[in-house]
Amino acid sequence: MTTAPRTPSAGSFPEDFVWGVATAAFQIEGATTEDGRGASIWDTLCAKPGAILDGSDGSVACDHYHRWESDLDLIASLGMTAYRFSIAWPRVMPTGRRAINDAGLDFYDRLVDGMLERGITPYATLYHWDLPQALEDLGGWRNRDTAYRFADYAAITQFRLGDRVQHWATLNEPWCSAFLGHASGEHAPGHTEPAEAVVASHHLLLGHGLAAQALHGGRRPARVGLVVNLYDVTAASDSAADADAARRLDGQQNRWFLDPVLKGTYPADIVEDFAAYTDLSCVQDGDLETISTRLDWLGVNYYSSFHVAGLDAPAVPVVGARPTPWVGTEDVATVDRGLKKTGMGWDIVPEGLTRTLVRLKKDYDAPPLFITENGSAWEDEVVDGEVHDRDRIEYLDQHLGAVSDAIAEGVDVRGYFAWSLMDNFEWAWGYARRFGIVRVDYDTQQRTVKDSGRRYAAIAKANGLG
Repeated sequence: MTTAPRTPSAGSFPEDFVWGVATAAFQIEGATTEDGRGASIWDTLCAKPGAILDGSDGSVACDHYHRWESDLDLIASLGMTAYRFSIAWPRVMPTGRRAINDAGLDFYDRLVDGMLERGITPYATLYHWDLPQALEDLGGWRNRDTAYRFADYAAITQFRLGDRVQHWATLNEPWCSAFLGHASGEHAPGHTEPAEAVVASHHLLLGHGLAAQALHGGRRPARVGLVVNLYDVTAASDSAADADAARRLDGQQNRWFLDPVLKGTYPADIVEDFAAYTDLSCVQDGDLETISTRLDWLGVNYYSSFHVAGLDAPAVPVVGARPTPWVGTEDVATVDRGLKKTGMGWDIVPEGLTRTLVRLKKDYDAPPLFITENGSAWEDEVVDGEVHDRDRIEYLDQHLGAVSDAIAEGVDVRGYFAWSLMDNFEWAWGYARRFGIVRVDYDTQQRTVKDSGRRYAAIAKANGLG
């Protein structure tokens, strides 16, 4: 089974469609000990032997902290008019609470001003996984108090930047923070306790709701969103076991986050599944009302899909294998469909993006949508100083085509942010995977626009650069 590449043509998107690129603070900034920045849970995880594939860390990354002006020039040279960036909580509040680091806020002042000077609209994400280590020492997202400290941080940051930043995302991919961080241990803080993952997921969502209320209640106008990573989940057959496997993965990956935010309730079937691990006493009266605070937009990060089967009995764990990121899914297997895969080993399923967006409209009556991340990693080769990344171009074309198909079906998609502007620190993979439409030579920090970057710029220009 293969999917023919699409080529989005001029006029495939609304005239006011937003075209942009995306990054995250810990992945690009570096300067992890400069100007009063505190340690984050990712600094701590990087120091743990074997936690990062290539043994690297984010201490330098893309040196964006010192090269932000030329990086903004690069965004402008591509013709982009929007930039989704994240703000590092430990740079603004080194211990996550109380003391404010003016030098950290000064950096984001300069960065935002630099965007506006170049005609680039800032889209700020408050939390892209870099929890201050001082808060982790107090229990991190397992501690309800962290949600309240996050709301304080949101209010402080908006007070400083909100005269120029109107588009705010509270959290990026809370599923990853909760389940990869606390169930499989692949991400910081590196725990492998299923019950912790469930509790952390609730406190993350509570933090989102409290932060959304703080942003809406601030003195500056704010359009508030949440960014979730969604997957199209399909069953390998019509059997009851396969259908149940798909239900569980879809429930934990998608509905566990969409339902409370957009419907004000957790999915009953997943609550029942989780009962074997936790009594959910962390959910207090009024929490769901807070979590379902009005959203102005929803961000969708999409990379792949899951095709799953249920096993007759729990699978025997492979020696040395990491625990499953989902809770209680040892008897669920992902099925290889023979599809082309990215350098991450992820199936390329652009039609899954269309189905996901249509589902948000039909099942959730979702607010306006943005594709806040979409991209692919490949083994890029440098030939005479250039990167002819045909596979990434094909992926980009196919998924932009999928977005266009969803818009044609009446889905209100307002913009697309390519992941990522440039190669960077790819979390547990270190620098071993490259997602950028711009290549970074980590020895020299030289940036080189790849063919995919030029292709993306051309598509955006042909569709009006809203």
